[in-house]
Amino acid sequence: MSIPSGAPVAAPRVPEAVHRRRWAILGVLMFSLLIVVLDNSILNVAVKTIASPAPTGIGATQSELEWAINSYTLVFAGLLFTAGLLGDRIGRKKVLLAGILVFGIGSALAALSSSPGELITWRALMGFGAAFVMPATLAVLMNVFERDEQPKAIGIWAGSVGLGIAIGPITGGLLLEHFWWGSIFLVNVPVVVVALIAMAVLVPDSKDPAPGRVDPFGVVLSIIGLVLLVYGIIRGGELASFTDVTVLAPLIGGLLVLTGFVWHEKRSSHPSIDISYFRKPAFSAAVAAIALVFFALMGVTFFSAFYLQSVRGYTALESGLLILPLAAAQMIFAPRARLVVDRFGARAVCTVGMLLVAVGLAAFALFDADTPLWVLCLVFFVQGTGMAHIMPPVTVAVMQALPRERAGSGSAINNTFRQVGGALGIAVLGSVLSTVYRGDIEGHLDGVPVAARDVAGESIEATLGVAEKLGPAGKPLVAAANDAFIGAMHVTALGSAAVALVGAAVVALFLPGRPAVRDERAEAPQDTGEPVRQS
Repeated sequence: MSIPSGAPVAAPRVPEAVHRRRWAILGVLMFSLLIVVLDNSILNVAVKTIASPAPTGIGATQSELEWAINSYTLVFAGLLFTAGLLGDRIGRKKVLLAGILVFGIGSALAALSSSPGELITWRALMGFGAAFVMPATLAVLMNVFERDEQPKAIGIWAGSVGLGIAIGPITGGLLLEHFWWGSIFLVNVPVVVVALIAMAVLVPDSKDPAPGRVDPFGVVLSIIGLVLLVYGIIRGGELASFTDVTVLAPLIGGLLVLTGFVWHEKRSSHPSIDISYFRKPAFSAAVAAIALVFFALMGVTFFSAFYLQSVRGYTALESGLLILPLAAAQMIFAPRARLVVDRFGARAVCTVGMLLVAVGLAAFALFDADTPLWVLCLVFFVQGTGMAHIMPPVTVAVMQALPRERAGSGSAINNTFRQVGGALGIAVLGSVLSTVYRGDIEGHLDGVPVAARDVAGESIEATLGVAEKLGPAGKPLVAAANDAFIGAMHVTALGSAAVALVGAAVVALFLPGRPAVRDERAEAPQDTGEPVRQS
């Protein structure tokens, strides 16, 4: 079909063959992203089982369990930026296929681990693969959708994260009820095989047509700086203190190296990332919002798992089902967030979203051991609704600020801030939780043998383990542990809510408001007599 006019119409940048199958491609990208998101949420419900002695688990200690999670996070966060740059340079499809393949191999090896050390190693390999998957999915999306459809596609992409949050705990709970602990990793393998075939057939390759010279020094600085920073954050969470030299050294070192990275990029003739983008208030506010919302949310996700399973006594499967409202809200509202943004503007929508997240987090300060289930579900739904109105608009703001050719870099920035914010949330808020809990429980450990007293004060799981060994004499300790944990959770929840309020202030001040109404008659294309693709 052609539209008669007089001046040339800008040709669509997406080839017709790719444009026709764009929604099928988005489905494959969501499937790939789902694997990465699902894996972490599955592991969160399996930690108690893995900590059990063989043959039920592998007898992992609290520290080993943390590193089974953190080894993945450390490698993932450290390589995200490099993975995005590599996708722009050699091709996003190639990077996506390689990342999925490595992730699948790591999953199979993790399932067959016979010791905590092996599990930690193979989880790191999974993190390596995942680092090349997540930025590539968003970069491919930006190159198969035209600009006007990108907000809708990004909303659906963000909604798939909610689907992963829901499916992960439920799938993990079902697998742990019927199979051995390794099944939570082995389930990734057939999914990876399907994803590889679908990607090979449907997903087009794309890359920066003029990538310029390589910036190896900048790449090395980014990896070293991010790894040191994330390691320091994780170490601080482990020790529940950020004043120890083993925490301060990598934290300060990481910040210094990243400062050097910024200095180098500003002066390089061929930088890996154009630092000038951060001078745009909307761009900087968007990446800050991503970091702050995940700081708050990952912290509360960390302690809510212990609240549901240790204090309330729900199984892993039941805990997963209780999180369904959060995921459902994201899946319902994230694909539609663009419509609200079109009407009210990104600033108003994201500010209200942040306030909803803050309200949901603050509500945990009112929970006790008998809070009705419907209240829990309502709070999770409110949190999910807030998230659904934050992540799509800020992701659109980040991705559309960069040229399409640098989509990998934009996606890497988006995901790096998200990952560092989440790791920081778990570490800082986990430290607050641990410190307050230890202070409250110490006065109730008088009847505990001296040798077990330090261990009993580490966490609610450790206290309950010691109480179980004491038999009937340990019942008062169980009640004290529950009370101490709920008190610590209240303090941590208020801290999370405060961070979300800071995020609300940032987006309210710096994100753009409602876009001005355009004069459609002035912008109407004129006829060239050439055929124009109709979306």
